[in-house]
Amino acid sequence: MSSNSKLQLRWVVIGWMFLVSAISYLDRVNISIAGQNIATEFHLTNLQLGTVFSAFVLGYALFQAPGGWLADRLGPRLVLTLGVIWWAVFTVSITLVTPAQIFVLPVLIGLRFALGVGEAVVYPASNCIVANWIPTSERGLANGVIFSGVGFGAGITPPLIAYLIMTHGWRAAFWASALLGLAAGAIWYVIARDRPRGHPWISTRELTQIEEHIPQKSAVQRSETMTLARILANRDVVAITFSYFCYGYTAYIFFSWFYLYLTNVRKLNVHDSAVFTMLPFLTMAICSPLGGWIADRLTRTKGKRVGRCGVAAVAMLLAAVFLAAGMRVSSAKEASLILACGGGALYLSQSSFWAMTADIGKSSAGAVSGIMNMGGQIGGALTATLTPAIAEHFGWIASFLVAAALCVLGGLAWIPVGSPTHGVARESALRSEASR
Repeated sequence: MSSNSKLQLRWVVIGWMFLVSAISYLDRVNISIAGQNIATEFHLTNLQLGTVFSAFVLGYALFQAPGGWLADRLGPRLVLTLGVIWWAVFTVSITLVTPAQIFVLPVLIGLRFALGVGEAVVYPASNCIVANWIPTSERGLANGVIFSGVGFGAGITPPLIAYLIMTHGWRAAFWASALLGLAAGAIWYVIARDRPRGHPWISTRELTQIEEHIPQKSAVQRSETMTLARILANRDVVAITFSYFCYGYTAYIFFSWFYLYLTNVRKLNVHDSAVFTMLPFLTMAICSPLGGWIADRLTRTKGKRVGRCGVAAVAMLLAAVFLAAGMRVSSAKEASLILACGGGALYLSQSSFWAMTADIGKSSAGAVSGIMNMGGQIGGALTATLTPAIAEHFGWIASFLVAAALCVLGGLAWIPVGSPTHGVARESALRSEASR
């Protein structure tokens, strides 16, 4: 590729991460679309099927930090490629299980747990790519593009998987998901490198542009090992992780319960429920890169406290307003639109989480973002059981108001992040430890 090429390779890499992100979501959610078919074939109760669903989230949450550690040490290119192969194996493995097999339920639980373990590397690895390839002033948009894959994947999964199930059966749908992942993974291995220097396709001009605008490590930072203990002792990481717990709790209401809420509570018919269920994911796909773009613009002109922390705080508080307002509307369709705006507002904050962990972690961006994402997934796992329990005892309004309250707390948690006192204290601690 010539040095005067206008193609910016870093955005090709980020664009492919968007696709991998969407496919990873396809592989994780296909079972919810095929759930009724699987429950019928294997004679599972709703509680047993829910346990199978939860096994994925448990594996996914527990292996965020180890997945980030692997990406930091082995490189995101290799780790993500191996991860895609892992997903394909365990996505297909479930199709080989038969009702006659003994211990069917433990086998299904084990396979979904293993799939969650493999998918845990996706976003910590993507954050390593962002930390190595993307100048600080572009990290909001880059993360926004990657995470818009979640909304895109969520939007295309129901109609695509439903069509494959109706025409070829649920096993064919799982095979198609696996093959899509393998194809995307193979292309990823060809086009990606851990760092831009040494990539055969990158232009001299772009390489210079990237390296001049990625923060260089100081002597203190070069001596920093970023062990697990040090990461957990960082007050900014703790605050961001708590905020992402609140974020994950709220986001998973849309992923897990929104369709059932529209059908069973708001009494929309099946067709309207399917249509309106897609709205939050559409707003998420749009608002994720939009929030990143806004954050980058403000970061360049006002600094990270406004561009990263301020955008995240305001977005989460705005999401709380929409969630609370949606509960006050009697019309089901109007409520769906307002709640979808809440999902979009939530995703305006998405890129700030990942851009800040890339900035904080630097060469340990995978591990730092893995810790943060573990918090988000724990929040999501809690949603799976707590949301229906709250709804059963206090009503669905209470379930959404709990999510709104958590959004408020998550927004407020950003106030101390990146403050000068935090930065001075952290730098002083690093200097003290480096001098020992």
